[in-house]
Amino acid sequence: MDETLEKLGSDIAGALAGSVAGFAVTHGELTVAASAGDIVKVVTFLRDDERCQFWNFIDITAIDWPAREKRFDVVYHFLSPKLNRRIRVKIEVGEDVPVPSITGVFIGADWFEREAYDLYGVVFVGHPDMRRLLTDYGFEGHPLRKDFPLTGFVEVRYDDELKRVVYEPVRLNQEFRTFDFLSPWEGPDYVLPGDEKAKESKPGS
Repeated sequence: MDETLEKLGSDIAGALAGSVAGFAVTHGELTVAASAGDIVKVVTFLRDDERCQFWNFIDITAIDWPAREKRFDVVYHFLSPKLNRRIRVKIEVGEDVPVPSITGVFIGADWFEREAYDLYGVVFVGHPDMRRLLTDYGFEGHPLRKDFPLTGFVEVRYDDELKRVVYEPVRLNQEFRTFDFLSPWEGPDYVLPGDEKAKESKPGS
């Protein structure tokens, strides 16, 4: 199986020289590294070429690498039901760099691109309806970015007096506390109440 995928990866890289930087086969899976600007060209080739026939679009997601210059990996998955093969396509994009939408090639990518925009902030140019998908109206930020605070920026509640939903800055009513997670059974440096009894010599010992 790996030899078949190696040949397929080599064929794709050869046919799309300049658009595909390389490929790898790990754990029986083929991953192709593509240029972000040529993603439409790449996925069209994967769909139409006789050696590929990746007709089924599976999903799109992103990976956040905050310390990297090109912050995001945008990852595409496709299936060839005829050849019983899967392929993963990865592109690297900067935080403010838009990605061409593939909805013109795979219409099923519509909501997946919206999800990646909503949760990571990746913008897809040419998308027919680039709006948030999962978060509420007026939501600030992108919650799957690694620098997004766990508490969020705002909280939502229904106001009985105003008779509508209101957004307010997050308030932490309980102060942050520090905890000592060292288990007593692992021997802390201090004596816990009651521990002195365990150190007393037993009668007859």
